[in-house]
Amino acid sequence: MAEQQFPEPTVGVFIFNQQGELLLLQSHKWPGAYVIPGGHVELGERIEEAAVREAKEETGLDIYDLEFITFQQFIYDPAFWKQRHFIFFDFAAKTDSTDVVLNNEAQEYIWIAPQEALGLELDAYTRTSIEAYLKKSGRG
Repeated sequence: MAEQQFPEPTVGVFIFNQQGELLLLQSHKWPGAYVIPGGHVELGERIEEAAVREAKEETGLDIYDLEFITFQQFIYDPAFWKQRHFIFFDFAAKTDSTDVVLNNEAQEYIWIAPQEALGLELDAYTRTSIEAYLKKSGRG
């Protein structure tokens, strides 16, 4: 793989079902921690489009009512499975389904109240974004 030349923009999606529960995944990319679905923004793609696409690819869920939560900088963090420089753009979204169909990036999933999620083993970036979401929504 070629050496990275620029930071990579990525999206993360906090998907909420009709009961207000948050979808969290367990992935080999973040061993031992819960994360959210997400991935790279493709060349020529708007970040909102990337969020919808990544949610569908990784969970099989259709999402709507995208709302920007926060962005974070990830610079060669040893917690990740490969050393890269990413910029995370995190969104909250809703879905009408709880029928998750995982692709090969996640092994398990749970639906959980966002406040309860803070009691789980989360990667630091997911934790920061959940806290930002709770603060922004007046629940934290």
